[in-house]
Amino acid sequence: MLAMAAADLWDVAWEQCRAEAGFIYHEDKRASFAELALEAARQSPPDPPPLRSAPPAETAPVIEAEDGERALAFPRLDLPSKVDGSHIFAGDVRLPDMVFAAIRHGPFRKAELGEFNENRAAGQQGLISLVRGKRWLAAVAENWWAAEEALRKIAPNFRIEGAVDSFSMAEALDNGVRNGPAFNVDQRGVGDDGYAPDFALRYDVAPALHATIETTTATARFADGLLELWMPTQTPEAARAAAAKALGISLADTVLYPVSAGGSFDRRLDNQAAIEVALIAREAGRPVQLTWSRWQEHAASYPRAPVAAFIGAELREEGSISQLRARIASPATMREFGHRLFDNTADWAAMAGAGDQPDPFMVEGLMQSYAIPDVQIQHIPVELDLPTAPMRGGAAGYTAFFRECFIDEVALRHSREPLSYRIAMLGQDALLADVLQRAGRLGAWDGASEGSGQGLACHRMDAFGATGRIAVVAEASAGEGGVRVRRLSAAVNIGRIVNRDIALQQIEGGLIFGLAQALGGATEYAAGLPTHQRLAALGLPTLADCPEIRVELVESAEPPFDPGEIGVPAVAPAVANAFFSATGLRLRRLPLLSAFT
Repeated sequence: MLAMAAADLWDVAWEQCRAEAGFIYHEDKRASFAELALEAARQSPPDPPPLRSAPPAETAPVIEAEDGERALAFPRLDLPSKVDGSHIFAGDVRLPDMVFAAIRHGPFRKAELGEFNENRAAGQQGLISLVRGKRWLAAVAENWWAAEEALRKIAPNFRIEGAVDSFSMAEALDNGVRNGPAFNVDQRGVGDDGYAPDFALRYDVAPALHATIETTTATARFADGLLELWMPTQTPEAARAAAAKALGISLADTVLYPVSAGGSFDRRLDNQAAIEVALIAREAGRPVQLTWSRWQEHAASYPRAPVAAFIGAELREEGSISQLRARIASPATMREFGHRLFDNTADWAAMAGAGDQPDPFMVEGLMQSYAIPDVQIQHIPVELDLPTAPMRGGAAGYTAFFRECFIDEVALRHSREPLSYRIAMLGQDALLADVLQRAGRLGAWDGASEGSGQGLACHRMDAFGATGRIAVVAEASAGEGGVRVRRLSAAVNIGRIVNRDIALQQIEGGLIFGLAQALGGATEYAAGLPTHQRLAALGLPTLADCPEIRVELVESAEPPFDPGEIGVPAVAPAVANAFFSATGLRLRRLPLLSAFT
């Protein structure tokens, strides 16, 4: 529209104009956006909007300097501030006259704040006030530590209806996957008509915490009927609406300034903090920064759902799969999440809204990849007392684990080499076969000989008309201190690469996130609370635990695929298969090295 305004001014075709650095250019003529804005607003945008004939792509990831140093061709704009510590995250926000708040939430589920003795904190230096919510208690003080100490001394009680515990959840999932009514969600061929399984295996997944580096932090100022929010959020409009509703003000009087999150992994799709900090700021009468302690981050955030699954197959004599059925029992997490996000409902109301309806998102990714003639994917919705939420990698974070571990066991049961066995089933996806072969070369795949410590997995993701493909070779070894992952080699095809360095960062980060979910990240629940209170208790990989990572990005002219999720799904099955090669022990539960029931 700016180009159209300039074209009218210069009597040229608007398609011959270009926009660059705040100006519209045509040959030697130029006009600023500001000069053209009023006239541009009167233009009608073309429908459909034309795209550049040569879409952006990066083929040269680095440049060589004379001294042999390598530099990024297109460095991220935020790199300097993130390196020198000047980047502003949620906890770095400071406002004049600002105070600080800590909070205590009740256990799951339907907790209500009970009686408490505020006199226990009467001597706490720096304490200003207490703010009582229906389901939480906050302390406001001159510094966060004083607020946290006040709550520790008060130790408020909560009334709850029922209490989440791991044993009852495991029983419900087990009964569901064995006996629950199943909904057919996805099918190929004749599905499971005439199904007579030769081989079936059980898999389980424990609830996992997002474990963000920065705990939930939000800052609010409410003055003269205007609410201002500084907070990290993946859904800013929903957060604005939730905070405005909590205060009974209009959306027009609510301003949100997004700040960096310090890790999200889908954790910041929740609007609890927006509501809490808005209410606390109103009561405090001053700008306030609310920060959840690590314990509250674990206790009050919604984990990835626990899952139980049966995967069974009818096999031909040579070991190929002719028919496959998957029964997956889990809560209807995405239905529940939708009610919380879009309807702004409490967690128990969202779970009731999800009810016993099937949730296709909870089995997503299992059908992908292999050209098995007849497949039936079933979801068994199980109602638990635990509210749940999506996590980076989505359902593929566990469905790829089920499928790729199952495929490996079938292959080895029939003395088939795992890589060639997979490729034989990929006749309709030559690009996935290509990344499998590339990963094999990159990781020096030796055929998964006994004791080699190598494991293989692959996965395909489809979204918004684009496709991402990944194959991972994991190498593990058993020794002093247990089994360790020494190397991850990944070949990735994400279509056209717009920025190679950012793509590599996303994929490498996804591989580490997948490793964290393979080895830890989970918690049990007792009396409505997680049993793991500290980050260190989650068994996440430290820097010393991180393996060598090799990534090969495949050049492609296909539409670009988001690299943020594709690194996660194939890691856990590749590591599980590697552990089997290294130790002879099959692990069919996530996290792999756990005692969760």
